[in-house]
Amino acid sequence: MTPPPSRRRRTGAPERSYPRRGSVRRAQMITTYGVGSMVAVDNESFIVAGTDSWNISDAPTIHEHRLARVLGVKSFRLPPASDDTSKDGVHVRRFPLWHSCPKCQALQHVRQFNSPPGKNECGDCEEDLVPSRFVMACAKGHIDDFPFWKWVHRKNRQEGETGLCGGAMRLRTSGKTASLRSVLISCTCGVPEVSMEGAFSGTALSDLKVFCSGKRPWLKDAPTDHCSERPRTLQRGSSVAWQPIVRTALSIPPWSDEHFTRLEDHMDDLRKMYEEGDERGIRGFLKALTLTKPYEFSAERVIALLEAENQEDTDADGDASMDSAFIALRKQEYERLIAGQPEKGTGREDRFVCEPPRSSPTVLAPYGVTGPMLVKRLREVRALKAFSRVDTPDTRADVHEAALSLRELDWLPAMEVQGEGVFLRLDEERLDTWARSVAVAARADRMRANHTRMMHERAQDPDTVPDSPASPRMVLLHTLAHSLINEWSLDGGYPAASLRERLYASDTMAGILICTATSDSAGSLGGLVAQGEPDRLRKSLDSALDRARWCSADPLCVESEGSGVGGINMAACHACVLLPETSCEHNNGLLDRALLVGTPEDPSIGFFSDVLNH
Repeated sequence: MTPPPSRRRRTGAPERSYPRRGSVRRAQMITTYGVGSMVAVDNESFIVAGTDSWNISDAPTIHEHRLARVLGVKSFRLPPASDDTSKDGVHVRRFPLWHSCPKCQALQHVRQFNSPPGKNECGDCEEDLVPSRFVMACAKGHIDDFPFWKWVHRKNRQEGETGLCGGAMRLRTSGKTASLRSVLISCTCGVPEVSMEGAFSGTALSDLKVFCSGKRPWLKDAPTDHCSERPRTLQRGSSVAWQPIVRTALSIPPWSDEHFTRLEDHMDDLRKMYEEGDERGIRGFLKALTLTKPYEFSAERVIALLEAENQEDTDADGDASMDSAFIALRKQEYERLIAGQPEKGTGREDRFVCEPPRSSPTVLAPYGVTGPMLVKRLREVRALKAFSRVDTPDTRADVHEAALSLRELDWLPAMEVQGEGVFLRLDEERLDTWARSVAVAARADRMRANHTRMMHERAQDPDTVPDSPASPRMVLLHTLAHSLINEWSLDGGYPAASLRERLYASDTMAGILICTATSDSAGSLGGLVAQGEPDRLRKSLDSALDRARWCSADPLCVESEGSGVGGINMAACHACVLLPETSCEHNNGLLDRALLVGTPEDPSIGFFSDVLNH
């Protein structure tokens, strides 16, 4: 992750040498081990440093104009990769700083162990040190070491006392159980030995009058923030200790065409000429570029692209809401997926090819499925915008976004996925008729009420909580996408985690895109497009709906009045429609397979119930 020691120069001052500590994949720097997350490397633990300390001189640039405009940056960069000879890499810092020795059981700051240079071991026992399993963090992203001394002395110190007792703390495990009750901490000053039981209570630290320290150890030289949030105890490897906030966009025409692909590195110069009205300069620039690259650039196509960019920027100026901007991105993608982009006439480097199937889609009419499209070439950019702690970024929940850097940068870390997919829509007239059913609306209203209550409980300002997106249309499309992904993972050979949904659900949209979700070999197996041919899609729908009629957790699952986090699901569990987190846009929330197939008591509430009964 960090660069290896650099060779000393023969002249001038030597470069600073950083030890190398492990490695992760580039994609993991966006989804799993991004800025502010904790990474375990052998017997050590580190926190990934902010992007302003990254060495990105050799990191490839990723261009996606639509997403960059919404996020307020110029471009995106792939996280640096390093090998045995490069100076590249992502910096990390040791965290947590409190360690224990498994032999002498000492529990103290890592610097007090007198470790030999370059090693993380006890100076007396020569045993590898164990980083603390426990940290404290708050909802604003601050994180610090767990206050072990205050925890041990919580009933044996006077009010207002700040000095330590002078004793040495010890940590041991009784081995009687696997619970926190077996993790015991003592002090040589004579206080009774205490366990870690109860440390994860929501008020455990506030009862000790421990307040958030406001520290941001992933940012070098970051000042301590004044924070009024109540800190919580977390396990170092807990999923809520770091949750990425990722924003995505598809590359669609005209920004996906071959001209833009070849001109990405020169677009800033071309935009400047366009803004100055220098059309002649654009033509001269492209002519000179043609002499250095074996490709003929069309000035008319480039100018048309710049005009499209300018028009989109003008349309976006009047709306400052980022949520509205992302909705606008989805609408553009939805319209382009419907319109398609035939493979004939596109270049080898075009990033978007979308065609209707070869056979007639009339066999899908009984299912209410219209306009299936085969997305034979697709590019998705996923950018790490920020991260959160303690509170997870559930569907449109108001969480604090912790910054990736101390100073504002004109780029964000991102990755790109190139693959294929299947796009389909549901008949909107039939959808509206079905959604007006009293029983259907009642189930959706119950989910919306639970979701709204959860968002109010977690919101920093309840007055700014957005409306829940839980509508019959959205829940139906979401559950259908999950059912098809599960079906295709069994029928097409894809792992479920390598497929991903992209929902287009609003008053004017009713579609789903299921595409490859990973940049490794599982994302290029081929065959996903073949699932979109009408005859095969009909068989997939039959099998997926038949599978959704029964769950191994029934009747508890289908009769549930609320399941999942905050009760925002109805008939949905891990035995039927839930997916790996990488595949779902909404963290496995707002799902109800009863809206697909109905319930034993009322089959009519299922959108596809007519098909199942024939």
